[in-house]
Amino acid sequence: MKSLKEFEVWFITGSQHLYGPKTLAQVAEDSKIIVDSLDSAGDIPVRIVSKPVVTTPEEILSVCKAANDAPACIGIICWMHTFSPAKMWIAGLRALNKPFCHLHTQFNREIPWSEIDMDFMNLNQSAHGDREFGFIGTRMRLNRKVVVGHWQDADVQQQLGAWARAAAGWADSQNMRVARFGDNMREVAVTEGNKVSAQIQLGYSVYGYGVGDLVKVVDQVSENDVDALVSQYTDEYQVSQDLLKTRSFSTLREAARLEIGMRAFLEAGNFKAFTTTFEDLWGINQLPGLACQRLMNDGYGFGAEGDWKTAALVRTMKVMGMGLNDGGTSFMEDYTYHMPKDGQAYALGAHMLEVCPSIASNKPSLQVHPLGIGGKADPARLLFDTKTGPALAASLIDIGTRFRMVVNEVEVVPVEKPMPKLPVAQALWIPKPNLKVAAAAWIYAGGAHHSGFSQVVTTEMMRDFADMADVEFLLINEKTDIEEFKKEIRFNHVYYSLARGL
Repeated sequence: MKSLKEFEVWFITGSQHLYGPKTLAQVAEDSKIIVDSLDSAGDIPVRIVSKPVVTTPEEILSVCKAANDAPACIGIICWMHTFSPAKMWIAGLRALNKPFCHLHTQFNREIPWSEIDMDFMNLNQSAHGDREFGFIGTRMRLNRKVVVGHWQDADVQQQLGAWARAAAGWADSQNMRVARFGDNMREVAVTEGNKVSAQIQLGYSVYGYGVGDLVKVVDQVSENDVDALVSQYTDEYQVSQDLLKTRSFSTLREAARLEIGMRAFLEAGNFKAFTTTFEDLWGINQLPGLACQRLMNDGYGFGAEGDWKTAALVRTMKVMGMGLNDGGTSFMEDYTYHMPKDGQAYALGAHMLEVCPSIASNKPSLQVHPLGIGGKADPARLLFDTKTGPALAASLIDIGTRFRMVVNEVEVVPVEKPMPKLPVAQALWIPKPNLKVAAAAWIYAGGAHHSGFSQVVTTEMMRDFADMADVEFLLINEKTDIEEFKKEIRFNHVYYSLARGL
């Protein structure tokens, strides 16, 4: 995928024939003006496409079915310019299988005090037309996003943009193929999960491969292709002359060969995400760190130790963040803490090798160092500092009866002192509201030690995505109170247990 402009959201305006052709013509004209404005809004990354005003149950059902069948359409925005009796919408909304957003706005910004008459009132009825439409969404228990405000307001366009990004992530997940090279890290619980349930609810198709299947492809890589990729490495990253002149150079060439082979394998299988595990490296001379970093940087989702749920989540987050240039998205792991007796507590996020350079604040340095586990050759990897500022960590877990998404808002800060003996990319952050509360809440929620970490994807986008997927959503932020958070978990359990049975 090159741009979210490949996707479109259909804008559907509701009315009825009661008001006559003149009013309906004005409704259509006003709707087109709103669509043109939203389509050009900088905060909305997809195309907004105008559809004819719908006035009958047949027209509504037809446009909803058409949205289902249109590959480029990732959802619809509904707005009631006038009153649109909601029983007309039942068949269409029941048939709709794509996300929808309810925009509660009106064409005019202000009441024309000296000129307002009943013709104006009959035309501009969103204040109660949208309430009628809202009722049927609630009565049918439909997940949707409600955005309130004038269509020209920046916050309205920002909310629509966040929803559109979530819808793009949802659309991308519906045909997501995840390749697993090897199985889960042995005896690990949280990276397991029900793959059939994930495909039914989230769209993920997870395929397992013996590492030997990958080795066959890697062994076919030509020396010329390796030469070209190594040359690309030296252009894109800081590479010391010592590395190019020592035995490590052969290690770097093997890392390049592995990247080329993995990329070819993923492209041939139309995969969007993948996993590896250091417990299954048969036929590979090193853990593929550099390859994973670069593939993530190109948009692939990744999960270590066979963690297919996080791999898929990272891919979805990368799609949602596409085109936002203030940072990136990466696979991440809470690795260790800084817990001084007096002073600020931090979490140090990293992994053995696989942190995406899209979150880097500086030009990465390509280095080769021992790993200490896995029993293979010293692997190549990219080292860099992470951009400071707001970010979030998200975890998607299978708790047996359902999937749950846990999101913690964090603030990335500069490292206090150099760490010359830690040859991995890393990020240091303050979890909100603080480490003590955030870590306790994460553990109560059952969040994984792996996460999707992003500087550009927002909590709003993650919540919108969870709503589309009908996934439980738990947020840890500056307002989190542990006792209230525990209550939310208990209440959610009751709700989801009852909802699944009703």
